[in-house]
Amino acid sequence: MSCTRPNYSHSVPLISHYQFDDVTFESKFEKGNLPPSLFTHEAHLRLAYIYLRKYGEKKAAEKISHEIEQFDRLHGRGDKFNKTITVAAIKVVHHFIGRSKSKDFKFFIQEFPRLKAAFKELLYAHYSPDIFTSKTAKVQFIDPDLLPFQ
Repeated sequence: MSCTRPNYSHSVPLISHYQFDDVTFESKFEKGNLPPSLFTHEAHLRLAYIYLRKYGEKKAAEKISHEIEQFDRLHGRGDKFNKTITVAAIKVVHHFIGRSKSKDFKFFIQEFPRLKAAFKELLYAHYSPDIFTSKTAKVQFIDPDLLPFQ
């Protein structure tokens, strides 16, 4: 990933990560060329979905952690990344993929709207609320303190 901030001047306004197919979306994200405004919660879930389908759970967790941390450094102050939440998100998305009949992310997120609308509540089933502010959780994965992932 480049260390310089990309220029996003476009003649066509960027509205959604859906304007890119999966390959382009993944590539733009990994190269740091996806505008931060398009990297919404739903786009995080889409990246998790793509990586899980492509790499499996363990490799997806490693890769997404690395890529999101890099993206945070490139486009922010490098202080938003939380390793535990990132890996937990992979585990949650993986759980729902195992129950899905969907063949692509758009249908997947329609099939499981809780991932988009109530994601924190899904995490609160596994973790106490301090997981979002824990300094340790930011830098290493912490196993759930309430309900283990299966």
